[in-house]
Amino acid sequence: MLVIAVYKLAFGDFSGRPGVPGLLALLAHEWVTLGNLLGLLLGFALLADHFERSHLPELLPRFLPDDWKGGFCLLLLIFVLSSFLDNIAAAMIGGAMAHVLYQGRVHIGFLAAIVAASNAGGAGSVVGDTTTTMMWIAGVRPGQVVEAYVGAVVAILFFGVFAARQQHALQPIMKDNPAGVRVDLPRLAVVAVMLLAAIGTNIVCNLYAPELLTRLPLIGVSVWAALLVTTPWRQPAWTLLPHALRGSIFLLSLVSCAAMMPVKALPAASWGTTLGLGFVSAVFDNIPLTALALRQGGYDWGFVAYAVGFGGSMIWFGSSAGVALCNMYPQGRSVGAWLRGGWHVAVGYLLGYAALMLVLGWDPDAHAQRGPQIAPPAPVHNLTP
Repeated sequence: MLVIAVYKLAFGDFSGRPGVPGLLALLAHEWVTLGNLLGLLLGFALLADHFERSHLPELLPRFLPDDWKGGFCLLLLIFVLSSFLDNIAAAMIGGAMAHVLYQGRVHIGFLAAIVAASNAGGAGSVVGDTTTTMMWIAGVRPGQVVEAYVGAVVAILFFGVFAARQQHALQPIMKDNPAGVRVDLPRLAVVAVMLLAAIGTNIVCNLYAPELLTRLPLIGVSVWAALLVTTPWRQPAWTLLPHALRGSIFLLSLVSCAAMMPVKALPAASWGTTLGLGFVSAVFDNIPLTALALRQGGYDWGFVAYAVGFGGSMIWFGSSAGVALCNMYPQGRSVGAWLRGGWHVAVGYLLGYAALMLVLGWDPDAHAQRGPQIAPPAPVHNLTP
C-alpha cells in the first residue's frame, strides 16, 4: 500500500487529483468503508469467541449426521445464516462451530468452503451483501437479485460435498456431545444483540437515511456499542484483539490498494464480462466493480450479484470473510494451499454460472443507471480487495 501511494504521489494521481491533496481526498472518501471493516473484523472476532464459549456448538453433534454429511449440513447452515447476517459474522460463527466439531483440525479446503458458503448465502439477498444492497439502493428489484440463488445453490451442492469429504478424511466430526454441557445463555444473548445491532442499523439507515451510511461508519460503531453495552453480562476476551488487529490491518491495506487502482470503466455488458467479474473480484474490491456496472447499465443483475458476491471466495484474501476466518485459522493464509485445497470453490462458481445461463438465461436490464447518485453503503459484507 505504501509503495503504491508513494509511486502515485511521485508519478501519478488519485482519481485525477495529483499529489497530497489527491491522497487526502481518497482517504476522505474511503475512511467510512475502512472504519466499518475495522469495526466489523475486530467486533466479530470477539463475537465468534462469545459464540464458541457459549457451548452451543458442542450440542450440534446431537443434530448433525456422524459422517461427511455432518460437515455438509454445517456448510448449508452457514449459507442460510449469511442470507440475513453479515458475511463476516456467518464465516466467523461457522469457523467457531468447525473448531469445536472437528477438535481444531480443519482442512484448508473446508475453510475455503466456509468462506464460499458465507458469500454464496448473501449473494441473492439485498441485505446479505454490500454489493446487493448497492443494487437495491440503485433501484434494482429484490426479485432480480434473488435469481443469484439459482447459481449459489448449485455451487454449494458441488463444493460442499467435496469439502465435507476432505474434512471427514482429515478429521471426522464429533459424534457425541460432551457430558454435562450447559449452554451459556448470557453469551448467546450478547451474540444476538450484536447481530441485531448490525442488521438493524443496516436496514433502518438504508431505508430512511442512506446518506448517513456514506458519511459515518455506523455499522461498525453499532457492533461495538452493542458489545460494550453487553459487557456486564459477559466479559469479552480482550486478549484476542492484538491478533485480530494484525489481520485487520492487512485487509485494510489491500482494500486501500484496490481503491488506488485506476479502473474507470468496464468492458461492454455481456454474460462473458459478468463471468469475468467473478474472477476479478477475487483480487479486486467488488464495491467499485459493482458501482461501475450500475453506472454502465445493461447487465442481468442476478448474474452480477452472483459473480461479485461469490467470486471473492476463490482466494483467501478475496473477501473480508476470508481474511476474518484466517485470523482464526492462520494456516489458510496461503494462496497456493487455498487454491489446491479449495479447487472445488472455483469449479462450483463456474457450475453455478452455467446453471444461471441454462435455467434463467442472460436477460440484460438497462435499469439502475443512476451512477452519479450511487455511493457504496456502509454494510461491509464482502469487501474483496
